[in-house]
Amino acid sequence: MASEESEVPQINQSQEEEGSNQGKKLSKKEAAKLERQRKRQEAAASAATAALSAVSVDEGPDPLAGNYGDVLLNDLQSKVVSGRQWTKVELLAPEMRDQVVLIRGRVQTIRPVGKKIAFVVVRERGFTVQCVLTVKPELVSAHMVKFATSLSKESIVDVEGVVTVPEKPITGATQQQVEVQISKLYCVNKAVPTLPINIEDAARSEVEIEQALEKGEQLVRVNQDTRLNYRILDMRTPANQGIFRIQCQVENIFRQFLLSEGFVGIHTPKLIGGSSEGGSAVFRLDYKGQPACLAQSPQLHKQMAICGDFGRVFEIGPVFRAEDSFTHRHLCEFTGLDVEMEIKEHYSEVMDIVDRLFVTIFDSLNDKCKKELEAIGRQYPFEPLKYFRGDKKTLRLTFEEGVQMLKEAGIEVDPFGDLNTESERKLGQLVAKKYGTEFYILHKYPLAVRPFYTMPCYDNPAYSNSFDVFIRGEEIISGAQRVHVPEFLAKRAEECGIDVKTISTYIDSFRYGAPPHGGFGVGLERVVMLFCALNNIRKTSLFPRDPQRIAP
Repeated sequence: MASEESEVPQINQSQEEEGSNQGKKLSKKEAAKLERQRKRQEAAASAATAALSAVSVDEGPDPLAGNYGDVLLNDLQSKVVSGRQWTKVELLAPEMRDQVVLIRGRVQTIRPVGKKIAFVVVRERGFTVQCVLTVKPELVSAHMVKFATSLSKESIVDVEGVVTVPEKPITGATQQQVEVQISKLYCVNKAVPTLPINIEDAARSEVEIEQALEKGEQLVRVNQDTRLNYRILDMRTPANQGIFRIQCQVENIFRQFLLSEGFVGIHTPKLIGGSSEGGSAVFRLDYKGQPACLAQSPQLHKQMAICGDFGRVFEIGPVFRAEDSFTHRHLCEFTGLDVEMEIKEHYSEVMDIVDRLFVTIFDSLNDKCKKELEAIGRQYPFEPLKYFRGDKKTLRLTFEEGVQMLKEAGIEVDPFGDLNTESERKLGQLVAKKYGTEFYILHKYPLAVRPFYTMPCYDNPAYSNSFDVFIRGEEIISGAQRVHVPEFLAKRAEECGIDVKTISTYIDSFRYGAPPHGGFGVGLERVVMLFCALNNIRKTSLFPRDPQRIAP
């Protein structure tokens, strides 16, 4: 039995991993299916409205009308500073018993019980509390109960009431040990009666859907394109609230760690002349009559900053890639976390920073984001990342060692080529089995597969002082020692088919004295995706941009 879909035909796991299908037109069969679904939703909405209307009351004037209703626009235009204090839903606890609180949040669910009682679950930033509305003389009227039951889901409300402690935990809310007995209820902003997708549907796991199918039940599955089309609603699910809070934490730790290591945060231009790394897959544009493009990477300007005597720099900013990569791990715009630093003796100094930086990030996420990781795991179950901690350094293998491991497993790889996605995943499995880690560094890549500014190995110019870093068998970091000698840099550029004139200002910056240096770049979205073992990078991009999507 097929499960019911939401808005557009569902895509299976393999389709989802290959990217977004937004640009495809619906067939007549699919369009007819959508129309049938729309009619079912309208019928359900009409039935719900009829059920709420059945809660009839005397239509005479209500002496308690001031305790509820819609807040007028005039009162929302920064009219007055009242001094009222709102309590966060996440802070509601049994210790607040009998206290009067004012909370603001979204109406998640409404359940009327006859004409005199209604249960309203209010949600604020992922935390929920059950609020109870009971008809009481001179406090709550039947009109007020009817008003509450008429509210549409996701509407913004202000609730004032007394905190009580129920006899049994409230399993349908995050704040299970408390309830709020409503005395005042005001609608700050109404949501439309029928939402394009329901939050409870968007928050449902594949496990729940499959278990329901085994019982002969149909549950709505909200597929990826539908989620992204209505991202504003989709991001309200507990899992997405967790994903983007974890993303914020990764960025914060990245910055704090590097500042503590003496790095300086910089901001490089995203508009440049020519191509940022000599490639053709860039977003080209006209810049006041001059040809220009969006930077593929801040790489060249990071190196120029090192020449400017900063010693150690980092940047957090957008990166643009115009490749038509229809995969589960590529975006046309992502957030780059980039680092560049002087090297005293060996490019292993850069790998040392990578090691300590990412172990610090992983430790912090596991320690400080337990609730967020649990929320993600409920919808997208995953095993915690295995990595070396404490005194045990992150595993480092040479490219040749990695190739040998693959060869012993029956997989032939060009020793002077690059690893494809399948080889990377297989090597990740082999490393995890042999060494017990899912986070490792592979270094000394063939020079032919690295950018022109990569420093060759001193003992074998066919290889380079470069490295990639992997999580769960997928590459997240690319780094290397850079060429800092201008004449050699120009020679390398020419060998790679790059017109030196287009990067003359970059090469000239090394003519005034440049220290040996190296660095690396990593995509923020990919770090979160792989740490949480998610199957698509679009899940970790707030508003993803891929070859077929530029909205919303």
